Amino acid sequence: MLLGDVLARFDDEALAAETILHIGDLSLISKLREQADATGEPLGAYAASAMRRYAADASDEEWVTLMGLLGRAEDPGAVCLQRAFAYVLKHAH
Repeated sequence: MLLGDVLARFDDEALAAETILHIGDLSLISKLREQADATGEPLGAYAASAMRRYAADASDEEWVTLMGLLGRAEDPGAVCLQRAFAYVLKHAH
């Protein structure tokens, strides 16, 4: 499944949670949940908006780094989500 298809279905909270848990970074997941709760958004909606913020705000350098990581990744979708969520959380404060 394409990453865009996954993000389009993040309105399904069960799918969103499953996809986010697939990343396997419990600290990142916890922080993502905290931010979602702080904004009053469901986790899936927050995750989808985080991806949109990453796409809109990430620097050229960040995109080059992501492309390098994706080229070596066994699961590029998970790598993209993890990188995007970490970036957005870092810049949320």
